[in-house]
Amino acid sequence: MRKRLIHWLFDQTQKIYTRWLKRGHIPWNINTADLLSYPKESFGYHLGQFLNKNNFELIAKVERHDAYHTLCGYGTSVEDEIALQYLCLGNGKRSPYMFGAIILGTFILPDYFRYYYRSFKIGRNANTFHHFDFKEVLPLNFEDFRQAIFRRDYINSATILSIPKK
Repeated sequence: MRKRLIHWLFDQTQKIYTRWLKRGHIPWNINTADLLSYPKESFGYHLGQFLNKNNFELIAKVERHDAYHTLCGYGTSVEDEIALQYLCLGNGKRSPYMFGAIILGTFILPDYFRYYYRSFKIGRNANTFHHFDFKEVLPLNFEDFRQAIFRRDYINSATILSIPKK
């Protein structure tokens, strides 16, 4: 029930966020099929695979969010969404939406706090990535890009998904 509440809140606030707070952002105008036409080793192709696996398309003006999922290896469960926001906070990103997701997510799902805190520490220890124009990163080699961002032990431990959530 708590996870459904958070999911509903994400859906409602996403519409407001993309319409009013991201007014100046220019959409990428790229779909999943376009991304899957990139070379298999590219970041763009991996982003396309993430979208295809989850039956998603990029959301105009907030495309970078799915790029974060792809780069960091987080899934799309509610707790993974909140943990990804913690990782971004640790990496230096600041936005009203991120703070709202962290505050509400922590309040509603406190049982995942250890997972959130570990995610924050991973973001803090990573090279800064939240400021990149991810549309420009699409042609880059995925593994090389990840290695430039994260410590080798993070990448070698599979992904963030291997971290116990409780």
